[in-house]
Amino acid sequence: MIHFENVYKRYPNGREALSGVSFALARGEMAFLTGPSGAGKSTLLKLIALIERPTRGSVLVNSRNTARISRRRIPGFRRRIGVVFQDHKLLYDRSVFENVALPLVIAGFGQRETGRRVRAALDQVGLLGREQHAPVTLSTGEQQRVGIARAVASRPDVVIADEPTGNLDPELSLEIMRLLGRFNEVGVTLLIASHDLKLVDALGQRRIRLVAGQITSDSPAPDPPTRIA
Repeated sequence: MIHFENVYKRYPNGREALSGVSFALARGEMAFLTGPSGAGKSTLLKLIALIERPTRGSVLVNSRNTARISRRRIPGFRRRIGVVFQDHKLLYDRSVFENVALPLVIAGFGQRETGRRVRAALDQVGLLGREQHAPVTLSTGEQQRVGIARAVASRPDVVIADEPTGNLDPELSLEIMRLLGRFNEVGVTLLIASHDLKLVDALGQRRIRLVAGQITSDSPAPDPPTRIA
């Protein structure tokens, strides 16, 4: 599903964010991406979503080489990838419904199908009935769940999450990880960047560690992996 082969990423200022990164994530697999601040975790996720392109090496997502995807085809490519951000990136002048619907509207879904998918996504994250609420009226954990609903409303094959629990307390962090784990249980490939090693260790999934742009360890999940419940 996701395959990095000897990937380098150097920014115009000369900073090398990734150096010789190689790993593969199978369809339906879940893994955590760990490492200190500045290790290259966010850059790696951006390469998956084609927000950035590698300087060298190849990145394959869903069997597609991202180097061969033209600029005009990027929106279609991204429809199969859900992205969850640490700071939600919600639009506070729009309702919960409008926030979740935004990628569907951009993708050209009709009003009826958009409504159906938005309500289904909100139901999955436990916020059905809150469609017309303003994001500012929700708790921090609820706002993050709106962000997850937005990420999964298009029914993506892959969900990537960049520090989705970075602003949450331990109890809420576990709640969000459980929620993401439920999507993985129905076949969504999931890669989560997290600095919370205690939480990552407790969940018992595969862990890929980055340090200074290089993979220093890749620990497989236990057999069977710990269920997030």
